Amino acid sequence: MSELNKDGYINWDSSMMIEVTLDQPDTFLVVKETLQRVGICSKHEKKLFQSAHILHKSGKYYIVSYKELFALDGKYCTLTQSDLQRRNRIAKLLSDWGLITIVNPEQITDMAPLSLIKVLAYKDRQDYELITKYTIGGKRK
Repeated sequence: MSELNKDGYINWDSSMMIEVTLDQPDTFLVVKETLQRVGICSKHEKKLFQSAHILHKSGKYYIVSYKELFALDGKYCTLTQSDLQRRNRIAKLLSDWGLITIVNPEQITDMAPLSLIKVLAYKDRQDYELITKYTIGGKRK
């Protein structure tokens, strides 16, 4: 379990990000699109909230929670153990599907149950509103 701050959230640092490798350079776009269809589903509406992103930084690739991206920007972050467990499960799924290779697989032993994550089939994406809480490279206000 990760160390908590005074507010009960995880004291995050960049060493907690999951570094991954891609077999082909064009795999980045495939992973990015796939992650748009993986997350938490609304119980009452057809909305899917994206939980994880692929980040390319300093020549390396990482699978990160959207809350980790806020922390990277120096913003207040309410990262919890369940956020990391969900990110870990998603990284494991991407690895199982052959889209990524996890550089340090021992980092992801604590994973959320698959029942807590919704994976939309590509053909069903138009039936849902896909919502992202962080846009990489987006304009900052």
